[in-house]
Amino acid sequence: MFSLFLQCSPADNDNLSSELWELGTCGIQEEPGGLRAFFDDGEPLELVERFRDCEPIPRQEDSVDWEQVSRDAWPPLEIGERFFLVPPWRDDLTPAGRLRLEMTPGMACGTGHHPATQLCLEALERTVEHGDTVVDIGAGSGILSVAARLLGAGLVVACDIDGEAVSAAKERLGTTPLFAGSADALKEAIADVIVANISSAAVEALAQEFERIAKPHATLIISGFPEWDPPEYFQPASELKKAGWLCWICAY
Repeated sequence: MFSLFLQCSPADNDNLSSELWELGTCGIQEEPGGLRAFFDDGEPLELVERFRDCEPIPRQEDSVDWEQVSRDAWPPLEIGERFFLVPPWRDDLTPAGRLRLEMTPGMACGTGHHPATQLCLEALERTVEHGDTVVDIGAGSGILSVAARLLGAGLVVACDIDGEAVSAAKERLGTTPLFAGSADALKEAIADVIVANISSAAVEALAQEFERIAKPHATLIISGFPEWDPPEYFQPASELKKAGWLCWICAY
């Protein structure tokens, strides 16, 4: 068994963890300055080369229950005013007044630990009303779709251009409509709330599709971009910030 320490910022933990799970890590542990991933087998030098931008440091390890170590590295989080984000193996009681949002780390992009995802959750709790139709563009793990449903959305429709993400999210979303594709496959004037946690360039490219699928007086939530790279097309009605990332709430 060996481990690989990768230097990264907390904002990169989510995407990096997802990639490490796909490569077969048997556990991930947060340490000061980065992540340590553990492997039962494989070639350390190949992984060192793959993650050379993170200045990887390999290390031989004694036999330890790294699965338990990895589970302990994902404590519950209180996000915004409403959500209690928790891995499914935890039995922590949900705090009064909060909605239990269970998410398995590493299954696909969107574990809830990235600042942009947390900002979208906060924006959803401010905007989704009972019975709303919510469209989740670039759904990833489906965390925002699940959150919208918990908030009382009458219909949630999710899509992602990544077929693997769609496959990973289908079981979690149950009866929520989910398809591999983009907003151009949706009928017009369907959404009370649109949420897109993708990137600045992607939301600008989809701006006309957002307008097409939005109902009159709909709300658009966009995130996935850092403070230094905001989209130019949109004028936010309100702005949320966390750890250098932005989320804009826009009104139609």
